[in-house]
Amino acid sequence: MNEKTNSPDEARGTPGFLPLYRQVKSLLVRRIAERFWQPGEILPSEMQIAAELGVSQGTVRKALDEMTADRLLVRRQGRGTFVARHDESRILFQFFKIVPETGIPVFPESHLRRVETAPASPEEVARLALRPGDNVIRIARIRSLNGRPTISEYLALPLERFPGLVSQSDIPNNLYDHFASDYGITIAGGDESLRAMAAPAEDAALLGIPEGTPILAIDRVALDLDGKPVEWRYSLCDTRHCHYVSGLR
Repeated sequence: MNEKTNSPDEARGTPGFLPLYRQVKSLLVRRIAERFWQPGEILPSEMQIAAELGVSQGTVRKALDEMTADRLLVRRQGRGTFVARHDESRILFQFFKIVPETGIPVFPESHLRRVETAPASPEEVARLALRPGDNVIRIARIRSLNGRPTISEYLALPLERFPGLVSQSDIPNNLYDHFASDYGITIAGGDESLRAMAAPAEDAALLGIPEGTPILAIDRVALDLDGKPVEWRYSLCDTRHCHYVSGLR
């Protein structure tokens, strides 16, 4: 078999190291990571995958169930199972937790302030698992909810993984969908921390609030399907008219 059809036994490594459905899941996730299946593409049926890999249909179903719970796949009644896209509805559910006081999630608008490349700082090297001397892309933008400037946002990306991004005339608002469709990089999750702080002068001016106003700082490192850091995002949020909402499941 070629690399696109390796059997679970071939991927096992140490016998009994992983349950069989986890081995199947690992193989299927690898296919998504390597763009064997594109975002939005329908997967073969459970029966077809099971026959190809030489496992039971129940084992495949369990692997697909976990991938659906991880939001890597989307099941559509009567249509099949699809590779998830980073469309606005998915990002609102999985990655964007700032919700207006109305309680109705809205996708933020973005105003790009600057895009530049630079040698990675020591903190960028650490956060993005880079080598000293590597370069990063830095993006600064203001994000608005219902027309109100709400978030002053700073991003750092490994330049090596996003060639040509800086020279693009119009960097999309929905970056995660752009990463997947143009660079083959799917954001699968990340680590995020929150803290309250006083608004710095520059960000306060951009958000139209007095310097020192209490704001929420959100620090996130986004990870790809291999668990590698893809983006470091630092967001300063004016929460006077919105909330940070995270469901507990």
